[in-house]
Amino acid sequence: MGALTLTPNLATWGIAALATLGVIVRPFSWPEAIWAVLGAALLVVLGLLPWQVALDGVAKGTDVYLFLVGMMLLAEIARKEGLFDWLASRAVRAANGSATRLFLLVYVVGTVVTVFLSNDACAVVLTPAVYAATRAAKAEPLPYLFICAFIANAASFVLPISNPANLVVFAENMPPLGTWLRLFALPSLLAIVTTYIVLRLTQASSLKEGIETDVETKPLETGGKVAGLGIVLTGVALIGSSAAGIELGLPTFIAGLATAVVVLGIKRGGVVEVVKDVSWSVLPLVAGLFVLVEALEKTGVLKMLADTLKSYAAGDPTATAWAGGAAVAVGANLVNNLPAGLLAGAAVQTAQVSQKVAGAILIGVDIGPNLSVTGSLATILWLTAIRREGQNVSFGAFLKLGVLVMPPALILALAALLYL
Repeated sequence: MGALTLTPNLATWGIAALATLGVIVRPFSWPEAIWAVLGAALLVVLGLLPWQVALDGVAKGTDVYLFLVGMMLLAEIARKEGLFDWLASRAVRAANGSATRLFLLVYVVGTVVTVFLSNDACAVVLTPAVYAATRAAKAEPLPYLFICAFIANAASFVLPISNPANLVVFAENMPPLGTWLRLFALPSLLAIVTTYIVLRLTQASSLKEGIETDVETKPLETGGKVAGLGIVLTGVALIGSSAAGIELGLPTFIAGLATAVVVLGIKRGGVVEVVKDVSWSVLPLVAGLFVLVEALEKTGVLKMLADTLKSYAAGDPTATAWAGGAAVAVGANLVNNLPAGLLAGAAVQTAQVSQKVAGAILIGVDIGPNLSVTGSLATILWLTAIRREGQNVSFGAFLKLGVLVMPPALILALAALLYL
């Protein structure tokens, strides 16, 4: 009897693992979304997951889909209206011929965007602006583009809205803003500063040469101004929604759609071009990952994780926090931090652990993905954005840098949370 019940679980885990491996390795250079969707479809076709349950899994991602669509619309409108080119020319002028100053400027802006607009927004909105800046400065783009990927995760727990995964981990037990800042202000600061230091040291050879200073600055037209205002208002809406306990997807979608409608109304056209250039493949990727998580939950993984977490937390909370944060940090790179965050968040809520244990797991979910290019949805969005600009970073190349960047930031952030 045991073998009969174990076999479907093993098959489900195997398919989920293969689908995740496909997302990471991208055999035949197929997009990540294909592998996630194929894995989800295979679970249904083989009868390992009822189609109704698969649809429930897809439906659970509704807020994430709305959030992503809103952000992608904002980014595409801003790009087409020249907002990024305008910002790039201003940034290059402010750098005054210094590559290191431009590097620091991009890092500070990336931190602000992540904190107030979320890590996914940093990947979607900031990446094209940074590429435009490096093109204007006639500088090697990758050192600066790496900032958009790494700061999107390092600064993603300054505020609850800095990463939608934060809302998943704490769910109904979300601490008040004051408590949140007491828990995470110092860990966040250490993660941000440490990540900058390591990135700066590893990219030093690329920052030795001077950059262009004589950059033409074209005036920003009405459409670009509206796009910029839309991005700012979206940030305000996200902060207000978070304070009110409202999910972030719908406000972001409304803000992005409204901005697009106003700009396209001013231009009296261009809908087809905007719709065509949005990276829609991200949505089936996320949907496929939600289905894979739903399948894993049905195999009893969630109950096992919750029972284990509760048992260890009752015995030694500090050791459990260290182990949980480290395990989730590594696990996020094996399965992506979206499903890892969903499973870890559900386990935290079920086990009813302390805020510090939950906080350590949240730090692992947020910082851990800086190890690999497929560790978080934000990094996948970043990879999609740089590919559009003719750039690419292999899994191995990102891992070589991630091995240096992620561990010290994770260790210092966990130490600050647990001891300071």
